[in-house]
Amino acid sequence: MLDMIRLPTVVIDRKMQGMCRLPYPNHARGCPNFGLKVGCPPNVPLFPEVYDMTKPVYAIVNRFDFGAHVAKMRAAHPDWTDRQLTCCLYWQGTARKALKRAIADFERLFPDHTVDTCPEAKGVNVTATLQAVGINLEWPPQAVACQVALAGVLL
Repeated sequence: MLDMIRLPTVVIDRKMQGMCRLPYPNHARGCPNFGLKVGCPPNVPLFPEVYDMTKPVYAIVNRFDFGAHVAKMRAAHPDWTDRQLTCCLYWQGTARKALKRAIADFERLFPDHTVDTCPEAKGVNVTATLQAVGINLEWPPQAVACQVALAGVLL
């Protein structure tokens, strides 16, 4: 399910950029792109330094049925571990494709807006921002995994 939501506020917290440094399996120092890839922290401006916060900002949210995906994988691979069943390699491509379609639809409706598919890199606390509009993200996802892009008018 896809949503396009006008946000009443965007919660900014520079600590969000540091999430990229958190360890995850096979990456003890966090994301290997940190400080190297264009668009990755720490050398990325904060969201309000790029977008005009006096203009409407929208969230484009893709809700992926993660629980159904895991159940399908468990049925197909009963000997797999939970880590294998939930591995992003098996579901993120499908979810990203749906998000890209939603972004294309949004851009047709709002050609003056620019979409950012990694708002956390610009210091946006996506969890708190979406809570303000009644969307509670699951961490880690169990039933629904949400992918979120934000869109606004560039300064």
